[in-house]
Amino acid sequence: MKKRNRRIIAIVGAAGMLGALAVGVSSAHASAAKSDESHNGRLPAKVTVFAPGKADNAGISGAGWFVDLSVHYDGGIQAAGFTGLQLTGPGVHANAAPFPGTFSTGRDDRLPGLVVVDSTTNSVKPGFSGPGTNLANLFNLTGVTDRSKKGAEIWDSWLVGAPIAGQNVDSTLMVAVVADLNHDGVFNDAPNVVPDADHDGKIDAKDLKALGLASNIVTIPFHINGAVK
Repeated sequence: MKKRNRRIIAIVGAAGMLGALAVGVSSAHASAAKSDESHNGRLPAKVTVFAPGKADNAGISGAGWFVDLSVHYDGGIQAAGFTGLQLTGPGVHANAAPFPGTFSTGRDDRLPGLVVVDSTTNSVKPGFSGPGTNLANLFNLTGVTDRSKKGAEIWDSWLVGAPIAGQNVDSTLMVAVVADLNHDGVFNDAPNVVPDADHDGKIDAKDLKALGLASNIVTIPFHINGAVK
């Protein structure tokens, strides 16, 4: 809980740029969602998702919900492919000081092994390719919460600013770290779009596993709210 509280304070301090960010994170779950697979100690990365929680009713009119997560890398920051701190967002916030980062769909420029997909992601807006769209590069806030001989822990948060995954709909979020596919010693090989590997018309854990993974898969079924009545 102490680490969680420190993180909330840090986000509030950054609120001059992304003021609404603090509101959602301050109400995030104290206990992380459990993975649908056990982390057996042989995997070099471990994903934990704090928000959304399973069965949550998140957001307003399809927006205003959070994805809040951490990844522990046994190999440290170098293995993670971590390229720098990030505080970014749409419009004037993208690639802006003090911690610039790009803001679009696809592989994240700060944590390039991370893959985040949502089952109801639509294809209406440019850059979105339906449920296989990797949403990782839309994350606003990226920082290092722990470094030790045991590895590094990196936290990542995204305030969803538009109804990109629909509204008043049941949805499923999945998060994982892609394996070192090009064997350069770095987990930086996440795709921009996850393909439907088994051609069953949906993107699920089987398709993520087909990529090759360095971590557990966290699967969160939740509801995205419509308008407040």
